[in-house]
Amino acid sequence: MKNFNPADNIQDLQYFGEFGGVNPSISDSSTYTFLSAKTMFDTFEGNMEGCYLYSRHSSPSNLYLDKALAAMEGTESANVSASGMGAITPTLLQLCGTGDHIVSSRTIYGGTYAFLKNFTPRLGIKTTFVDITKLDVVEAAITQETKVLYCETVSNPLLEVADIAGLAKIAKRHNLKLVVDNTFSPLSVSPAKLGADIVIHSLTKYINGSSDTVGGVTCGSQEFIDSLKNVNSGASMLLGPTMDSLRSASVMKNLRTLHLRMKQHSHNALYLAERFEKVGLKTVYPGLKSHPSHKLYATMIDPEYGFGGMMTLDVGTLEKANALMELMQEKNLGYLAVSLGFYKTLFSAPGTSTSSEIPMQEQIEMGLTDGLIRFSIGLDNDIERTYQMMMKCMIKLKILT
Repeated sequence: MKNFNPADNIQDLQYFGEFGGVNPSISDSSTYTFLSAKTMFDTFEGNMEGCYLYSRHSSPSNLYLDKALAAMEGTESANVSASGMGAITPTLLQLCGTGDHIVSSRTIYGGTYAFLKNFTPRLGIKTTFVDITKLDVVEAAITQETKVLYCETVSNPLLEVADIAGLAKIAKRHNLKLVVDNTFSPLSVSPAKLGADIVIHSLTKYINGSSDTVGGVTCGSQEFIDSLKNVNSGASMLLGPTMDSLRSASVMKNLRTLHLRMKQHSHNALYLAERFEKVGLKTVYPGLKSHPSHKLYATMIDPEYGFGGMMTLDVGTLEKANALMELMQEKNLGYLAVSLGFYKTLFSAPGTSTSSEIPMQEQIEMGLTDGLIRFSIGLDNDIERTYQMMMKCMIKLKILT
């Protein structure tokens, strides 16, 4: 890990524009011309490197971003897509078919949960949801039909931490693929270096960072990325979740400041979490010593980028949670909105928003309470000022006395 710095890998990439521009030229074309029919045929068959046929297959702009994200995660290759779900769903469908089985963390993004719970059974793919923090439970759920272990580095929304190195050992022992969604922890954690086979991001969140673009990426071996893009059998190719070239260029520009932003997100989140916990608020943040996986996570992260910008507070009831979020928005402390990674703090009650796809009984079993607020802490310059203003909101609503 000491010899691998993902931010340096991004910085060291050198892409010039067509006319020497410091940004690579944007390929604003859906289709490409050829000087000979033979070259077109070879390109369609995947035998002509450097030639482009049609933007659903690939485009120069997308390939620039592919290479940058593969460098960031330390994988051989990557494939960008039109959304985070546009990366997750083809990846899992490429790995699994009728009769296959997935073992997944029970606390994952609601859209991923709904895909595994409600959609893939229509294709004959079954999923067992487990407490990913208990390696013995994970291994006990594996069957002869299991093909994939799936988890999030830091789970959405409960902020449980997956022991990626431990899961990788289990996956290797049973000849499975370990797929890790690293959306909450870019730069802080490098799952591939801990043994993950495939790393996924919703680019919409921290990597882009400006809440103006939807995108995703799958990072993995060259062999696996080639299989995703195969014209005859590739799930990404045939399902068509292609990222637009203009959006690729936008994400590429924002990626260059990710290291600066993640440091500030992490600094601000730790500052708030420590103070909220000190005044008696039920606070969950991986950087707190009270977090069940704090010691584990401290060994997984690159300390330069910290414990991340995601935090939860449990204020007791949905009514109190809603009132607090509305008042914080009124005081311009952030926005009552889903998603994360924005310069402004974003907050939502996940039980009724991003995790609403999970049935109520299962929410209760996993500890997702009505009063839980998920915070994506922003880039505030004076975080003490933010803390004092938040405290005033809580005192006004009698959440704190």
